[in-house]
Amino acid sequence: MTIKDKEKVIYYKDELNDEFSTAVITPRRIDERYRYKRGAVWNAISLFIQNVLSMPIKFFYAKCKFKHKFIGREKLKECKDTGYFVYGNHTQAFADTFIPSLAVYPKRNFLIVNPENVSMKGISWLVEMLGAIPIPCDLKGMKNFVSIIEERIREGNSITIYPEAHIWPYYTKIRSFKAVSFRYPVQLDVPVFAHTNTYHDLEGGRVQIVTYIDGPIYPDKSIENLKARQQALRDKVYDIMCERSKESDIEVIKYKKCAK
Repeated sequence: MTIKDKEKVIYYKDELNDEFSTAVITPRRIDERYRYKRGAVWNAISLFIQNVLSMPIKFFYAKCKFKHKFIGREKLKECKDTGYFVYGNHTQAFADTFIPSLAVYPKRNFLIVNPENVSMKGISWLVEMLGAIPIPCDLKGMKNFVSIIEERIREGNSITIYPEAHIWPYYTKIRSFKAVSFRYPVQLDVPVFAHTNTYHDLEGGRVQIVTYIDGPIYPDKSIENLKARQQALRDKVYDIMCERSKESDIEVIKYKKCAK
C-alpha cells in the first residue's frame, strides 16, 4: 500500500483514551476463573506455534508489507539469559503483535493484551497460544495475572507491553502514558527495553517501518520509594521513545486535536 492510498486525517479528543482500531469485538470476562497457566502439552504446542510455525509468516509479512528492519537489535544480547520487558508505541493492529517476537527471537515473547484480543470467536485459542496474556476485568483476577507474569519472566522470556493501550494507526509521535505498567519490572527488578516503530518513505510511495531498540534500562534502586522508582523508569522509557520517534520522515495519517 502506498502513502497516497493511505492519506487521511483523524481527529481526536483524548490522547489517553481515544481508540482508533476498526475492530468491533465484545470482550469476554477475564476473572479469577481464567486459566493463564495450562498443562505441559498446551505449553509445548504453544512454543512450537510461537517460535517455529509462525516465525516465517511474521518475517515475510513484515518484510513484504513494510520492508521492516531493526536498528539496535544487538542490544538485546546483553539480557539473553534473563527475562525482561519490552515497551513499545502502539501504531499497528496486526504487526504490533509480532514485531517484538521477531526482535527477541529465539527468546519466547509474551504480550499483555486487552480482553478483546482473546475474545474473537474461533481463534481466541490461537491468540492465547501465540503468547497473549489478557488483563483481568476485576481485582479477583489480578493474583493469577501477576503470577503468570512473574513466572514468564523467571523462565527467561520477554513480555511486551504497549503502555499507550490504544491503537493509533501510523501515528508518528509518542502519546503520554501512565506509569502503572512499570510496576512489574520494578517489583521483579528486571531490565526493560524501549521499542519504537518509526515510519519512512520508500521509492514508489511505500511505507517502511524501522524499529529502534534501546536499552537495557534498569529500575533505579537508589530511589527508595517504589512508586517513584516506577515513575522514573516510565519517564526514561518515554523520553527515549519520544527522541526516537523524531526519526519518522512521513505522516501518512494526520492526527489533529479537536477544538474544545
